[in-house]
Formats: sequence, structure tokens, C-alpha cells
Amino acid sequence: MYSHQDFRARELAGSWDRTFADLHGAMKFATDDATAPWTGRLVWQESDAFCIARCSGREESMSREAKHIRTDPRGTFELLAPLAGEAWVEQGSESIRLTPGLMALCDVDRPFRFAHDEGLLSVSLIVPEQRVAQRSRVAVRGPHLIEASGGLGRLIRQMVTTLHEEREQLTQPTFDGACDRLLDLVCLAAEGQTGTTPVGHRAAVEASIRRYVRAHAHEDSLDVRAIAATLGWSPRYVQQVLQAAGTTPRDLIRSERLRLARARLGSGAWGAMSIAQIAASCGFSSHSAFSTAFRAEFGMTPSEARHP
Repeated sequence: MYSHQDFRARELAGSWDRTFADLHGAMKFATDDATAPWTGRLVWQESDAFCIARCSGREESMSREAKHIRTDPRGTFELLAPLAGEAWVEQGSESIRLTPGLMALCDVDRPFRFAHDEGLLSVSLIVPEQRVAQRSRVAVRGPHLIEASGGLGRLIRQMVTTLHEEREQLTQPTFDGACDRLLDLVCLAAEGQTGTTPVGHRAAVEASIRRYVRAHAHEDSLDVRAIAATLGWSPRYVQQVLQAAGTTPRDLIRSERLRLARARLGSGAWGAMSIAQIAASCGFSSHSAFSTAFRAEFGMTPSEARHP
């Protein structure tokens, strides 16, 4: 089975309750006014193993109790990642407040209570408990709070959001394979190992670093610490990722600054600026060092690269 679904509730809350329970498991729903028209939306794709769902709707609370689990066991875990608004999860002795900077991994077959405000927009990854247990003894002892503002958590949030956005372009094998790799990261984050990622995912981290450096190459303060602080990684990990790619933070920054300088030297819009001024605008503090690096990189002097 592999399907895409888009449910828009424009009737009473009952239709929403049934659809939500079909996806997440039987539970009890509560709202301020159960007779009011409901305008929630659920959009999801699912295979036999995985499901990713995006949800929005008015303020409500729901509880999955022992009686619901007995009659409708799911054998699943759910990663909830808010994109906007706030939500609250209570499971066991844990009480978690969720915002767009935080995610929660919960066992669907343990009693819990979930509530959210009317501004909540969230995306969820629903996975088999067995696959979680195969990866991590720690992850199955949730709930787990995962930081989503940087590092590994940020990568997880980006991946689950992208999988939802690209759902119509993904075949079932591609969808399942991507969810499997995503679950590897989720379990790693649940174990608290948020400072690194598996080698297979370093390409995504490297791409993020390169995009950031290209966008900020002109800034004098750009260095490995600035990159790490903004992207949520440690400076050491940024160095490791770039080293594996055959470069260093310093070399990457210099290369991007030289690329920017060559583009400006060849642009008529910068024709009124001196070479020294262009070098400074690209983050170079020394004209002579810039000229030497430029010639080593491109085999010509800055003057030879100037717009005629």
C-alpha cells in the first residue's frame, strides 16, 4: 500500500475526530465547542511501514488512554515536529511544551495527552515500534525531547518537512528508504548524540555549510566559529565534515571570497571601485594577500580580470 491523502474538515468536529483517529489511533477528543464548524486539515502519505502527516486545526486536546490502546493497538512511535504554534504532550511523568524549535518522540501505545493552540501547524513521522527498537534501546524508553533549532535536530526537521513537501514525486521504495534513513537520525538524537551525524548524512551537512559560506563570504567576521554557531554544529564537527570533503573552513571561505571578487571585478556595476575596495568588500583585509591568492586561484591578476 502506498497512498496520498488530503482531508479538509468543513463540517462538525466528528468527521475530523474519525479521520485523525484512523491515522493516529483511537483517542478521546475535547474542544470548547464540539458543535462549532471544523476547518482542520490533514495531509499525509503512507506506505505499509511509514507515514508522514501534516496537520492544522483549531484549538483542541486529545487523550489516548489504556482502554483505547487495548482496543486499537498501533505498535508505532510518532515524531511530532511543530512548524508554527504551540503544543503540549504529557506521557508518564513527562510534560513537554513544544514549539517550532522542539520536537517530541512518543510511544503511541503508552497513554498520553496531547493539546495544542489554534495556531498549530505540525508535521509528524509515524514509524513501527519494531524499527525503533532495532536501532536503539534508549529511543523506545520515551518520550524524548529533541532540539530542532540546530545540529542534528535541525537536519531531522528539514528532512521530514521535505519528505512531506515532495510526497507526490516519491515512489514507495524512495519514500520508505528516505524514512528509514530519517529514523536513523531520530534514534541518534533520542540518545542525545546531537553533535554528529552518520557519514551517510554528511553530504547534507556539507551542503548547508557551503550554502552559508557562499551567502556570507563578504563578511569580515566569517570563520569556522561563526559558521558553527549559526548552523548549530560544533566547530570541530564543521572541520571534520569539510576535511572529509577535501577542504578546510579557511580554504572554503577563501575560495568563496575569491569567486565573489572575480564576479565583481568582471561586473560593470563595480567598475567605479578600485581593486583594493573590491577586495575589502569581499572580506580581504590585505590587498597584497588578495592579489597573491587571486593569481594562484585563477592564473591571472585581479587587473587582468577587470571588466573592460
